Amino acid sequence: MQIRDIMRSCTVMPVLVIENVEHAVPLAKALVEGGIRVLEVTLRTDAALAAVKAIAENVPGAIVGVGTVVRPEQFVQAKEAGAVFAVTPGLTPKLAAAARECGIELLPGVMTPSEAIAALEEGFDAMKLFPAEQAGSLAMLKALGGPLPQILFCPTGGVSVESAPKLLALPNVGCVGGSWLAPKDMVAKGDWAGITALAREAAGLRG
Repeated sequence: MQIRDIMRSCTVMPVLVIENVEHAVPLAKALVEGGIRVLEVTLRTDAALAAVKAIAENVPGAIVGVGTVVRPEQFVQAKEAGAVFAVTPGLTPKLAAAARECGIELLPGVMTPSEAIAALEEGFDAMKLFPAEQAGSLAMLKALGGPLPQILFCPTGGVSVESAPKLLALPNVGCVGGSWLAPKDMVAKGDWAGITALAREAAGLRG
């Protein structure tokens, strides 16, 4: 799947910080059961790559990727673990080249029009607006849609269940990123039914 297809496959791309690899499979299954198939596992913990591998091997319905990629070598590590896409908080020429060489789908992070144009020059027309709230979120995306209508965005950072529907209604938004689908306390308690309920609500946010 190409990154635009992956974005269109979900309403919300959950930003997952997995501390314990044992939580990976039940968490992914709970989200998929609720209708959220695209999962971004951030590389912010020591368990992240093992979690990606566990999900890729044990949750057939999941489309698993990695987030918080900031070093070129992480693309290869992610792909070897079973990730089918990667997300970066920003973009540099080295990261762009490494993603192309690895052959993994990339959703690069941008915050300004200049960064968006630079990403277009690198061959990317799907991007993460990050951090969305600080960048202007809804107003910024509306403004960018005029001069840069070819870009499909995934706003991430400060997006909530309340703000998501207005963002998803924009023609240049493919999905939104959010951390509210896997609250730390619910994961710690193993409240998978509760997470499935949050996922089901999120899956229905696009009117």
